[in-house]
Amino acid sequence: MNQNLIVVADDDSDVRDMLSVTLEEAGYRALGAKDGNTAARILTVAKPVGLITDVRMPAMNGMELCQLARGNPAIRNMAILMVSGNNHSYDVNAGLSAGADGYLPKPVSPRLLVSELQTLISRRHLGATV
Repeated sequence: MNQNLIVVADDDSDVRDMLSVTLEEAGYRALGAKDGNTAARILTVAKPVGLITDVRMPAMNGMELCQLARGNPAIRNMAILMVSGNNHSYDVNAGLSAGADGYLPKPVSPRLLVSELQTLISRRHLGATV
């Protein structure tokens, strides 16, 4: 896994850019994807340490992307954080059931985003080595 790389999947370019800048300011490299299909291709080639994904995207939604990632042995141990405007308890539960490690509501605080992502990466890393 590429220990410094995060894939950001969101069909809103402004959100994608804001998340990418936030991650880069925190010392990560970010690769953006405008939809789930693009993100899936990037994930399989780049093997990032983490994925931040929106739920609603064209081509393949965030739930499907999570399931795809968890089914792929090469990337199944990466941290997955959903960031979405769908914040009802059933949305959160569906995201976690699909394979996300965490779920944050939009708009998201940059500090909270980085903190949550770092926690999830640490948990995944510890879980993979124990």
